[in-house]
Amino acid sequence: MGTDRRAMEGASGLLGDGKKAVKIHHLVKAPENSPQSISRRESWDATKPATVYKTPEMLQDGTSCTAATVILRTRGCVWWWKSGCTFCGYFNDVRDDVTANDLFAQWEESKRLTNDFEGCKMVKVYTSGTFFEDQENPPEWQEMVLKETYERGLELVVEAQAHLCNPEKLAWVAKRHPGCTVAIGLEAYDDTVLRFHCNKGFSTKTWRQSVDNLREAGLRVKTYLLFKPPFMSEGDALNLTSKWLGQVAPLSDEVSINPMNIQKNTVVDRIFRNREYRPPWLWSLVEMIERTHDQIIDSDCRTIVHPTAGGRIRGAHNCKKCDAEVVAAIERYSVSRDLREFKGLDCECKKVWKTEIENDLSLPVPMGQGRDRRLSRVDIVRAP
Repeated sequence: MGTDRRAMEGASGLLGDGKKAVKIHHLVKAPENSPQSISRRESWDATKPATVYKTPEMLQDGTSCTAATVILRTRGCVWWWKSGCTFCGYFNDVRDDVTANDLFAQWEESKRLTNDFEGCKMVKVYTSGTFFEDQENPPEWQEMVLKETYERGLELVVEAQAHLCNPEKLAWVAKRHPGCTVAIGLEAYDDTVLRFHCNKGFSTKTWRQSVDNLREAGLRVKTYLLFKPPFMSEGDALNLTSKWLGQVAPLSDEVSINPMNIQKNTVVDRIFRNREYRPPWLWSLVEMIERTHDQIIDSDCRTIVHPTAGGRIRGAHNCKKCDAEVVAAIERYSVSRDLREFKGLDCECKKVWKTEIENDLSLPVPMGQGRDRRLSRVDIVRAP
């Protein structure tokens, strides 16, 4: 009897103490509404954009060009007001009191910083949420951006959440800038991952409906997938993202694979700082591209992989020695779609990466077991 009791107590210690379950999101909720965070946001100049820069890009017809990326300082995403995604730190750049006049001023400043979009044939306008959501961005400002970019012959890319792509609003957008691209942060083609890893607030069914609505309006579809959401191992990220890419590419004009980068004050930042999460390996991105190349290359869909903060500790990285070379090859592939970009790439750290992938896929450790994780083995096994 005593042996059985001790065994039961041991099992209870491993599985839980019988208390009511607490959502992981509440345990590690980011402090975005702390006095310090609010004070920092209020210090931003509401008449200045968050950032403006130019990058090489590709037009809809495949022609290379220069694109201007304009990230505005807005009131923020409506989903952030309610809950927020586990990995998105765009709330760090918003102001609660941004007005229409402020946004008009930010647009003029963006043109000044780019010399009136000199040399650019594409403009990407990002607003830390949904461009055509009226609570986030005043309709008169939306209309001005849509009309001005269209009249000047600039291809336009804006972002939106799937559940906000309703037919009426999309028809309104299409009338002012026909054929523009709407990028949707799907992140994962899996409802369980969307809910428990990403906290996205919508389902894959909603995304598919948004694609239908965009097609009906004559607008282009760009889909974002997130490589290695929080609470996911490296091996699972590689297998799942490769699978999702094959599923969403036939429904999209472009698919952008965004390797996780750690943004401040987010849930993933919390678990990263506690060494319960490592951003993806660059080798995983190369492997994903090579696995899916033949399936994607014959389609009309373009695959883009751009490792933000690539080679840095908070972005996708390998061992430092080979990071710059591998990042450059990945970015070249996004333009050339030629696997020869990866020919000859190798490094000693590739063996470590392979071992981690093999262990992740053969042992029951949900959050992975890379050598940089410092938790006890019992806690790793119990990880959500």
